[in-house]
Order: sequence, then C-alpha cells, then structure tokens
Amino acid sequence: MKTLSIDVRPAEPQDARAISEAHRLSWMQTYAGLIPHRPLRQMIERRGEAWWRKATRGPATLLVLDVAGSIAGYATIGLNRAKALPYDGEVYEIYLRPEFQGIGLGRRLFGESRRLLKSLGCSGLVVWCLEDSEHASRFFRRHGGLDMVEGMEDFGGTALQKIGFVWPR
Repeated sequence: MKTLSIDVRPAEPQDARAISEAHRLSWMQTYAGLIPHRPLRQMIERRGEAWWRKATRGPATLLVLDVAGSIAGYATIGLNRAKALPYDGEVYEIYLRPEFQGIGLGRRLFGESRRLLKSLGCSGLVVWCLEDSEHASRFFRRHGGLDMVEGMEDFGGTALQKIGFVWPR
C-alpha cells in the first residue's frame, strides 16, 4: 500500500512555476464568465513565475498545498487590509487547481491558513470573494463564514460586487 503525502507549508522560490500554473488554471476556471476576458487575461499574465518567486519573499505569507510533491493550490495570508473592519487577519487568496477541488483539500489549506493567522496573534479573520462566485461563497459559508460586508471591485471598467466573509475572534 502506498501512502500519499499531503502537506501545507510555506512556499519556496523553487515553487514559483507550479504556483503560477495553479494560479492560471484556478483563475481561468473560477473567473471565466465573471470577470471580463481582457482584464482576467491581463491579471493572470501579470502573475507569471517571476512574480510568484518574488511573492515567496514578500510581506504576505504564501502557503502551498503540496500533494505528493505537486503543488495543488496556494493561499496568501496576512493582516487585514480593510482597517474599518474589527478583524486582524485576512486570507487574501485561496485557490486549488481544478483537479484537486471537491475532495477536502481546500478545507485543509483554509484550516491551516486560519491556524497560522491565529498563532501569529490575529483576532478574527476576513475573506473577500466575488458575489457571483457561488462556489467560493458556498465554501466560506460551509466553513463558518458570516456574510457581513460588501464592497465593489473594478475590472477594466466593469464594477463587480464582492462579499466579505468574517470569522469573529
């Protein structure tokens, strides 16, 4: 019997190519039809391997979900950017490659992200997603998120509604 290793760990510079590919695939699946094509393509192209290599050394913490040596997804976490909200932590992004979705790995990556923020002294947490992203909204609700705030995000002149899910202290 073979054992499958699944690990959430800090990203390293050598993970950049795999993170870039996970980003491209997950964003195309998640946002095609929600974000206009041109801005979506530009956002994805802007975050190539070099961008992700630099992100491994940036101010936000970049975690990867490593499944048997392959990067299945990533999360970026840090301090809450919406200072008007009374929560210290924020999950900026959490994405899985499409073939790794729906089997509990997102729960594992999200749980580790939350635990790390808490261990760093963050009280409470916020995560933003597009209102029309039913998959993301369902995921955050299923994991205890409260739909508490709304905002707008501009994508090449198209304003889209976003939802802030919170996990109080």
